[in-house]
Amino acid sequence: MKKYWLLCILLSGCSVAHKTTTPVVSKLRLIHKYIIPHDLPFNGTTIGGLSGIDYDTAQQVYYLICDDRSEKQSARFYTAQLTTDSVRFTAVTSLRMPDGNVYPATKNMAPDPEAMRYNPHTGHLIWSSEGERIVDKDTILKDPGVYEISKDGRFLDSFAIPSQFHMQATAAGPRRNGTFEGLGFTPDGRYMFVNLEEPRYEDGPRAEFTDTTAYIRILKYDLQSRKPVAQYAYKLDPVAQHPVPSDKFYINGISDILVLSASQLLIIERSFSTGIKDCTIRLFVASLDKATDVSNINSLQEVKAFTPVSKKQLFNFESLHTYIDNIEGMTFGPRLPNGHKSMIFVADNNFSAQEETQFYLFEVE
Repeated sequence: MKKYWLLCILLSGCSVAHKTTTPVVSKLRLIHKYIIPHDLPFNGTTIGGLSGIDYDTAQQVYYLICDDRSEKQSARFYTAQLTTDSVRFTAVTSLRMPDGNVYPATKNMAPDPEAMRYNPHTGHLIWSSEGERIVDKDTILKDPGVYEISKDGRFLDSFAIPSQFHMQATAAGPRRNGTFEGLGFTPDGRYMFVNLEEPRYEDGPRAEFTDTTAYIRILKYDLQSRKPVAQYAYKLDPVAQHPVPSDKFYINGISDILVLSASQLLIIERSFSTGIKDCTIRLFVASLDKATDVSNINSLQEVKAFTPVSKKQLFNFESLHTYIDNIEGMTFGPRLPNGHKSMIFVADNNFSAQEETQFYLFEVE
């Protein structure tokens, strides 16, 4: 497949998808794929590590959060426009701490940014950090977090994080790099959902290669109070491929969610195995209608009396027959000239020359 610039999205005549209506997604058709050059410089920063994307319908721009832990440059997000022949980055904005300073590179203070959404009801951005868990002689325990900021990166507020999701020095709580990976709002702006990438220690093992009992949690927040009101258990699929060599790293987890309604989500499961170049990316439609609120269940491994989120696979990126990298973000874009919605996915290259920053543009049918 050729590598194209993303098609359309600011064509005159394209209409904007309104976020207060519940989108319907039954089928995806790829329009174009484009790859950003490795280590592309922009305004004194290095573009890469793009782990979340969202669309501002009023300004017709995209916000892309970067998962640089202030190691290359300060923790930040980008603003971009997608046109008929280019992806044009227009601004870079540093994320700021409550004291107004940018985040330093020190491991006990630097965030691990993973997801970002624009709230059209407030004009603010909300982003998540996975925190840090290093357990050795220099133990570092930094809790994951969800933060509300202005468009210029200023800290405005944070969301209450239940103690179940605080980092622990023992095998309890969330795993390192397995916490708040995706988030999204209901179209009416009343609720926010935030997902773990992998199971908490108490909730059972990580995903394996056969039928798995790996359950992650999806938190439901009231946006006005900024407090959680429910939690749901979601069962991960098995890891798609064995690593090479067989004793090396592998994972399957949720890399992003897109909220369709208060009871329906789109969910990306991203599977990676060392020695296998491609990631396996599967998109699911998930329903919370019959799912149990598991907020008061400390261990999903020990207590079996709950109903998990139901899910159905909508799309497998393997069907594209092209190299698929580490897709970590998705958003609806504006409508295409034929009236159908557009959907954009972005891959995080981890700032590695062996990986690619990819964009995929789909037509939603």
